[in-house]
Amino acid sequence: MARLLFTIHFILCFLFSLPAQQFLLQPDHEVSKTRADSRSVNLVDVNGDDWEDIFISNGPAEGADNELYLNQGEGLFKQVTADPIVSDGAKSDGATFADIDNDGDLDAYVVTWYGDENGFYLNQGDGTFVQQSEAGINAPGSFAETAAFGDFNRDGFVDLFVTISGGRDKTNILFQNTGHGPFVKIVVPGMTDEPTTSRSVNWVDVDNDFDLDLFVANEDQEVNQLFLNSGDASNFFVPKLRDVVVSFGKSSISGSWGDVDNDGDMDLFIANSGFFKELNNQLFLNDGKGNFTEKLNIDPVVDGGCSYGSAFGDVDNDGDLDLLVSNGFSNANLADRLYENDGKGNFSRWADAFSEMPDYCSFGAAFGDLDNDGFLDLVIAHCNNNTHVERPNSVFRNKGNDNHWLKIRLEGTQSNRSAIGARVQVTAKIKGKVVTQTRSIESQSGYCGQNSLLAHFGLSKTKEIIELRILWPSGQVTIVEELAADQLYHFRESEMPVTIPLTHYLEFFPVREAGALLLEARGGKEKVREAPRVLLQDDSGLQVIDDVLTNEATGEWTYRLKEALAPGCYLLRIECGKKTYLQRLYL
Repeated sequence: MARLLFTIHFILCFLFSLPAQQFLLQPDHEVSKTRADSRSVNLVDVNGDDWEDIFISNGPAEGADNELYLNQGEGLFKQVTADPIVSDGAKSDGATFADIDNDGDLDAYVVTWYGDENGFYLNQGDGTFVQQSEAGINAPGSFAETAAFGDFNRDGFVDLFVTISGGRDKTNILFQNTGHGPFVKIVVPGMTDEPTTSRSVNWVDVDNDFDLDLFVANEDQEVNQLFLNSGDASNFFVPKLRDVVVSFGKSSISGSWGDVDNDGDMDLFIANSGFFKELNNQLFLNDGKGNFTEKLNIDPVVDGGCSYGSAFGDVDNDGDLDLLVSNGFSNANLADRLYENDGKGNFSRWADAFSEMPDYCSFGAAFGDLDNDGFLDLVIAHCNNNTHVERPNSVFRNKGNDNHWLKIRLEGTQSNRSAIGARVQVTAKIKGKVVTQTRSIESQSGYCGQNSLLAHFGLSKTKEIIELRILWPSGQVTIVEELAADQLYHFRESEMPVTIPLTHYLEFFPVREAGALLLEARGGKEKVREAPRVLLQDDSGLQVIDDVLTNEATGEWTYRLKEALAPGCYLLRIECGKKTYLQRLYL
């Protein structure tokens, strides 16, 4: 009897530990009312209302209009029908969004295949667009696959890389954004002067040296390419030649980067497809210095399939990145797949993740919180397979669970306004262990896909994080402690140069006691030649603290700023001699 009870208990525990159905197909969604031969999915807030909108590109050989859906909240979307970005009738392929002129809104670049001119669209600030024909980046007559914005020279303006897979001139293109006129085409040896059959591109800091490197996925058994950013203006890019990531070709379509094992560096998933011929995919773990080890014998790399799109996202908010892989152009195994992460980069196929998965050919896919409930929803673009029957695209609502979350929106000032290339790190206690998760803000998260520009973190059962750290492309660092979960926070990069002369002996953090909120400064044993002046402004600009800190005789001290503070956003300013330290605090 005891053995029987133990067996029943074990079976029940096993069953309830299995991941439950996470995504519900929304067949009546506005996006699914239009049948199309679609390519790219971009989940971006084009009108600045903190609700993610949906852009989908369409690319049949005869041309078609693209689609833009504005998020009305409460699960409602309105299709835009009279705007240049959805009325050019081009043969569109990939797309990327970023603020190219740093005016506070997201502009768009849509590439085309079949020799059409690529489209550059300037946002008017309200989610309406004007097509630009003299921006220097239209590249007429291209057979482009996709593109990505990224600030490779850290001048505060996003540059553009375009991948080409067909036509007479199969050389990729790099455009530099000068910030004061047309983009300038740059020729980089080995990168833009040799023909390749390139599919996807990612700007990513591979070696943790705070600048953007470049990864290009190539098909037709061509070797993939990884270019490390040297930071030297005379020769920015150095090809990495000796690594498993670039050692052999496997007809790659998509690259997705994410810290899958929460060790602080970006790992790489590559989706492969032989065009109606199945190929296994690949996962590579980063050692933190840009050297990779291939991870074998896990579901995403032994499942086969003709894979095209890919995207990372913590869909169950348990504190690690899960993986979506879309499949297409195959006579079988067209179902898209979700893989659950165990927190160490070991992925298992989530067999019942979807309430229903249409058996359609798929291209791009992207994650974003469409209903602002803290859980990542999913949109997948469907395309014609071996028939000419156009399909409705798929929207999946994440049904959620009782796990907590955090979302971070960044606004650059010295860095590019979209904060493309920034890293956000959140440290929290998850399942009894202190875990640091890392997210990178990127304009292309997989082939023909762009995840939301908000950094999203799952926190499991944790209601408060220990530390938030933002590594801006400019080199500035923002550190905030003790943030509450289940909220969206907006961080704006300091407009003044930030030096941190005091961090080795001075720390600030909030103290809660007897109903009051105080700000405490703790110092070490090092004496200060000049007494620091501490100023604190609230979000309205009102000066709430202006005080001078003095060392005690021992040089070891604790000082409390005695004014009680209301919870909210504050700007902390420390003046010490000629040096100034600025930091935003969320109390």
